[in-house]
Amino acid sequence: MNYPANVKYTSEHEWIRLDGETGYVGITDYAQNQLGDIVFVDVTTEGETLAKGEIFGTIEVVKTVSDLFLPIGGEILEVNPALEENPELVNKDPYGEGWLIKIKPTDLAEMDELLDAEAYKLLINE
Repeated sequence: MNYPANVKYTSEHEWIRLDGETGYVGITDYAQNQLGDIVFVDVTTEGETLAKGEIFGTIEVVKTVSDLFLPIGGEILEVNPALEENPELVNKDPYGEGWLIKIKPTDLAEMDELLDAEAYKLLINE
């Protein structure tokens, strides 16, 4: 499993990485591994401002559909266009090319409530 230190994690297995004033959000390596082969990513909230913990979309695998939860509040700026043709990027590179959305955070203090790599590792190894 891969646990990059430059991202923050949620207990629902999403991650967020800040790049200036933009946040990149995706699912963790652990989550993609547990889900299996991802066949579709559905985000219909582009342009909306959502609160921390709200559902911003779904991710579909062969046997199930899972909700995606926003790690911190913000405006959904963009859905990763590469996922439309290649949803398997989430499986291959969950922290890089397989990012799901870009957001403009509304309250950066919410980042302090998220898990760091060590805390996330402890969470999934319980």
